Amino acid sequence: MIFDPSRDQVRDMFFEAWRKYRAREPLVGIGTIALDVILAHPEYHDMLSDPERNRAKDYVDEGNPFLHMSLHVALEEQLSIDQPPGIATRFQMLVQRHGERHEALHEALECLAETMWRAQRDKLPPDAAAYLECLERRARR
Repeated sequence: MIFDPSRDQVRDMFFEAWRKYRAREPLVGIGTIALDVILAHPEYHDMLSDPERNRAKDYVDEGNPFLHMSLHVALEEQLSIDQPPGIATRFQMLVQRHGERHEALHEALECLAETMWRAQRDKLPPDAAAYLECLERRARR
């Protein structure tokens, strides 16, 4: 079964990870990955500190921080299990090209976002081959 959380569940996961971190409470599972993403994005800390104000916010004419952080979490999970097969190798090529991990992550996120957008638009499963090709093409620039 595929885990398909609602918008509110995703947002609450990030709010709760941030709350637990600030309260010095332990995090487990996906919460630890979410916290790593949050810590890498200090520009979201104020927003995450005010869940009542930001839980239902629609991001129409601006970047959606929850989407951005969710893509980070998804990518970290993919890298941890090399799924789709070969993603870890292609990502390492991006890291070598950029000289640091965070910039490589953001470039890889562009490929992931495009892959997900195409899958939703075409009502098809994500095209793993096209995703890996996008990563490889960016790594060879």
